[in-house]
Amino acid sequence: MLSSLLSTVIAVILSVIVMGLGWVLAKRAISDREKNSPFECGFDPIKSARLPFSMRFFLLAIIFLIFDVEIVLLFPVLASMTGSFSLPLMIGTFIFLMILILGLFHEWNEGSLDWAQ
Repeated sequence: MLSSLLSTVIAVILSVIVMGLGWVLAKRAISDREKNSPFECGFDPIKSARLPFSMRFFLLAIIFLIFDVEIVLLFPVLASMTGSFSLPLMIGTFIFLMILILGLFHEWNEGSLDWAQ
């Protein structure tokens, strides 16, 4: 009990010291206009470095990540099917795949997959 309390106190004190040291060292960085501006071969930048991002491309990337993660969730099902056949596992996998297919058709009908318009 005493040792866990002591280690907690030491961890908190060490964290405060490290944060304080980082804060003090960060104050030494001098903010300079030349250092904060983007560099384009020695010339002044022609356009802004922060261009507007295509929201349709962003949504397509998010949809891809969602479906990619859902496909990864199917790998343990495939691994468990090699050992033995289980009817509840098959029903659950079928329901999961139907939800994926319905979501894909919904995105397709909504037009979210046509990002090059």
